[in-house]
Amino acid sequence: MSSQANVLFDTPGPRARLRNNILTLLATVAILYALYAVYAKFDARGQWEGRIWQPFLEPYTWTGYIIPGLLGTLKAAGLGAVFALIFGAVFGIARLSDHRWIRLPAGMIVETFRAIPLLLLIFFLFYLAPSVLGGGDYTLIALVTGLALYNGSVLAEVVRAGIRAVPRGQAEAAYAIGLRKGGVMRLVLLPQAVTAMMPAIVSQLVVLLKDTALGYIIAYVDLLNYGFKIIPAVHFGSLIPAAIVIGVIYVGLNMALSALATWLEKRSRRSRKTSAKPVVPPGAAVAPGVGSSTKAIVD
Repeated sequence: MSSQANVLFDTPGPRARLRNNILTLLATVAILYALYAVYAKFDARGQWEGRIWQPFLEPYTWTGYIIPGLLGTLKAAGLGAVFALIFGAVFGIARLSDHRWIRLPAGMIVETFRAIPLLLLIFFLFYLAPSVLGGGDYTLIALVTGLALYNGSVLAEVVRAGIRAVPRGQAEAAYAIGLRKGGVMRLVLLPQAVTAMMPAIVSQLVVLLKDTALGYIIAYVDLLNYGFKIIPAVHFGSLIPAAIVIGVIYVGLNMALSALATWLEKRSRRSRKTSAKPVVPPGAAVAPGVGSSTKAIVD
């Protein structure tokens, strides 16, 4: 670890450490001042009064609003994650096909859905569905489909990068013992690639979970809808407390999912040997010396 750190930056000397400590102190003071300014503004407008926060101490606020909204968010996130993983696996492998008539259309589909803004995609699906399927409530379908197409396209690149991160010698050795391409992919490449892809996959699932909040625009009943529309309408003046409570719940969900990602990645590396290095999500910053995973993303 120390040798890797020395590659990225020089060990600071006494003057550099003093300068860093001063900058850290100044940044800490600035952050504390900003927090105090926010607190003072809220206090001046009476946002810390007990009557405003009282609804969140009542059980019905949680059982009638927050928990149903949370279940709606988790439902959309769960369905979107399943379909996004399926979409990403199918099109990620298709982009590695030796046949141009499979590889090129798969690449066009992936790049198209990656380029379309997710909110625009959700709007398009929401207003298209009644014209195609007839009248009805298509908020969940539009949200889940949009999440699956957009995040599935990103995951397709993750899958492609993860498979390419496995050294070529692994596939060549498998072909040498008589395995066909399907067997090489299923038995040799994918088991190793999944371990390398795990951090990037769960990182994208965290993004998917946060993107479920876009369902608010099409009136999907989720945690954000209950927090910013229904609760303030029932309990007048509780918009800021509702925003804080809902924000804390979202942070908790994302931290739990990130912790799950760390646990899964450590467990998979203990239980399965792989020569592939971890894959970072497309567009993420990559430190120098990452190796084959960087090449896989760039390719």
